[in-house]
Amino acid sequence: MLSRILSTLLLWSVVLASLWYFGADAAVVLLTAIAALTLHEFYRLVEKMGYKPFRWTAIVFAVLMTASPYYVATYLPEVDEVVGIVPGLLVLATILASVRSLGERDGTNRVESIGSTVLGLFFIPFLLQYLIRILLLPPDDNSGLVLCLWVVAVSKFCDVGALLTGLAIGRHKMAPNISPKKTWEGAVGGVLISMGVGAGIAAWVPDLMPEKITPLVAAAVALPLALTTIVSDLIESALKRRADIKDTGKMIPGIGGAFDLSDSLILTAPLAYYILVFLV
Repeated sequence: MLSRILSTLLLWSVVLASLWYFGADAAVVLLTAIAALTLHEFYRLVEKMGYKPFRWTAIVFAVLMTASPYYVATYLPEVDEVVGIVPGLLVLATILASVRSLGERDGTNRVESIGSTVLGLFFIPFLLQYLIRILLLPPDDNSGLVLCLWVVAVSKFCDVGALLTGLAIGRHKMAPNISPKKTWEGAVGGVLISMGVGAGIAAWVPDLMPEKITPLVAAAVALPLALTTIVSDLIESALKRRADIKDTGKMIPGIGGAFDLSDSLILTAPLAYYILVFLV
């Protein structure tokens, strides 16, 4: 537990310092690195299940899919409007995986190689790039960066709240066949803390948040995001159980790998984007 707390404090310090000095560019670099590392670990899980995705080609596409919304919108906005850069990259990656499967896989795993490669690209970089799109929501100020950080805080503090509440009063198992340590009491505590953090940030820096996102609205929006965070976290646990592996990596002491860092954001990011579109 001590190593988890220290790692969490260090990670938040690095993130906040990077954003303070380098702004949105730092956010894009950090999120792109996390997406690429998460996809790498996802394919490790998939390989444990017996499939053979095109790992390194897909990781190159993951970098492009995650970072491109920001840089294309900044320097070539007409391209994204006409083409749709991220869906275009996903289509291109699917075509490339299909072509490679004909020459590099035999009849027993061609379909599986294509399917696992494309699933990874959709599930990790395609969904995580919505955090980058949140950066771009307010066109005239820097509140997009605060919004992005707000979504991450709401999601991650749901994890922290669920863990602490579960340790304190957790009694009833929520999904014993997927994640035996998660409890319903922990889930409720995580959601409440997430709502409190969301409202607290909106009250603390009201000038940096969009006008419509008052503390009350922030708490209301945090509710579905926190619930989705729990589902997103359970999906990663289900993948690890299917692959018969305990941790996706050992990159971060007390936490695990990049997937253990990003799991709660994967489903939360797109939902947050589509909710915030109506508020910004």
